[in-house]
Amino acid sequence: MLAELAAANAAFDVIKQTIANGKEIYDAVDSLSQYFGLKQEIQRKAHEHGYKSDLDAFMAEEQLKKQEDELKELMIYQGRAGMWDDWLQFQSKMKRSREKAERDQRVAKEKRKQVLINTLVVIGAGVFILGSILGFLAIIL
Repeated sequence: MLAELAAANAAFDVIKQTIANGKEIYDAVDSLSQYFGLKQEIQRKAHEHGYKSDLDAFMAEEQLKKQEDELKELMIYQGRAGMWDDWLQFQSKMKRSREKAERDQRVAKEKRKQVLINTLVVIGAGVFILGSILGFLAIIL
């Protein structure tokens, strides 16, 4: 948790410094993607109880909320009109896309598993039938 939080803080500092240096928020796109990727990872671990305590998870979430509020202000005042709302819509779209990809991956994995099971059943049945025929022939001869 500490490593992800430290990396998220570093990425957020780069975003703030980029804006403070008079550049556009677009110039910090790498840091933005890194920050939100780490934010997602921290939240995922918090929901999976990957932290040592609930207090650690809560404090990490609070820090992320504070930073996201600052980012909202930066996008509203330093970015173009409507940028924050567009960002929220984009995040929602990407989340649905990731969930669909995960769902598709689970379905594909289950399908591969079912094909493997069916193949093993057919092979097993073939071996049983062949063994039965050979056994029957051995009894007759």
